[in-house]
Formats: sequence, structure tokens, C-alpha cells
Amino acid sequence: MLGGLTGLTDPKGTDWGERMLNTVASQTIRHLFTQSESVEVFVRCHPSSKLLQGSIDSFKMSGRGLVIRRDFAVEEMSFETDAVAIDFSSVLSGKLKLKQPTQAVAQVVLSEAGINQAFKAELVKKRLLNLSEPTLTAISGGQPVSFTEVEIQLLPGNSLHLIAQADLNNGEIVPLRMTLNVGIEKRRRVSFKNPKIEMEQIPEPQRDISQALSVALVEILDNMVDLDRFDLDGVKMRLNRLETEGQKLIFSGYAEIERIPSTG
Repeated sequence: MLGGLTGLTDPKGTDWGERMLNTVASQTIRHLFTQSESVEVFVRCHPSSKLLQGSIDSFKMSGRGLVIRRDFAVEEMSFETDAVAIDFSSVLSGKLKLKQPTQAVAQVVLSEAGINQAFKAELVKKRLLNLSEPTLTAISGGQPVSFTEVEIQLLPGNSLHLIAQADLNNGEIVPLRMTLNVGIEKRRRVSFKNPKIEMEQIPEPQRDISQALSVALVEILDNMVDLDRFDLDGVKMRLNRLETEGQKLIFSGYAEIERIPSTG
């Protein structure tokens, strides 16, 4: 077996060591996601004798149609490392373990439809329903407020259009409509800023309360999307750039990989 790892190649010239790593890595990465349309892994190790010392040249993964934690759809995800030290014995047992932490260049693409679906996830809804913060109850007359039917449309220039409803828990439903900018803060948080509230389609008697609740909703969203809450075990994402492109929201940055997580 070791002879195959260190010397043999298949007819396409692919090293047996690389083939084994690609197989093991693909199996490991697929387990990170609840669902995956496709996951491709390319591990380069030449000559493969370096594998015996646990050294590989690079590790690249690209995936499409991914679902994380059952509710969060990712249209595309890719990352690529430089040289990585791994535990060779883990490869022989069908697993992939790092000897030391590493970093990878990463890109994540979310679709407009996937983002809207995420607003229906329990993890998100529980941060938008039956809220009793003083700033909200002061607006609603003492009743808890729920924000429902949240839907966004991505716009050029790192902005989006947002519509929602505020349920005042007294029979009154207040419509909310606005455009706002999205950006990055502290390399880990998605920020929502500069709301431009649209009053033309809001019934006149509700305009003042719609304005106040819109501002409150933007503040909630601005403190909600912190990547540390969504990290896979052993992996932290850090963002350098965010941009809207058609119906896609594209993040680029890097991943700090302490260990290969076992589940997503």
C-alpha cells in the first residue's frame, strides 16, 4: 500500500496519494452539509512521499447547492489553502485531521431566494418574534412586537429592498418598506445601514409608527448576522469584501481552520 502511495500513478498521471486524499477529503467535506448538490475536492501532494510526513501542497474545495444546519442555503462555496500539515494515520482510517491550524482563501455566494428562505428558519424567527425590548414596547403601547413576512430584493451597489410586517399583538399589522445598504463590520458581521424608508404605500395613519418600527427592525438586523453564530465547529470565517451582483450576494475573505469539523 505504501508503495502505491509513494510511486504509482494511474493512466491519467494522477498520483495514488492524491487520489486517496481526494476521496477521503470529499467524504469528510460532504458531511459538513445537511445537503449538497455537488462537492469537489482537489488535494495536491507531489511527490506523494511527502504524504508520509503529513505534508500536502494545497487543498481546494468547491461546492454548489449546499445547506448548512438544515435551513441555510448556500449557492456556492469555495476555499483553498496553501501547504497544510495533516495526520497521515487519519487518512488511512478514512478521516482527515490537521496537525496544526491553517488558513484558507474563501468565497461564499448566497442567492436572493436562499436569503429569503433563511428568514423562515427557526434560528432567525426566534430573534424576530414576540420582542419585548423597551424601545419596541414604547412604540407598540406596551405589547410585544413580531416582525414577520420579511422579504428582501438584492439591488446594485451593495443595497437591498426590504418589505416586512410588524404585528403589534393587538390586532394591528403595520407594513414596513425600505431600501438599505449592506456592508461588513469587524470582518465578521454583516451590517445594515442607512435605511431609506418608503412611505408612499403605507396608510397615512400608520406612517409614524411604520417609520419608528422600520428603524427598530434595521437595528435588530444589524446585530443579528454575526458569523461567529454560524461557524462550523473548528472553522471561523472572516470577511474582506461583500458585493451584490444580480440576485446574488457574494462574500470573500478567509477561513481560520483549527480542525476539520465532523458535522455541519
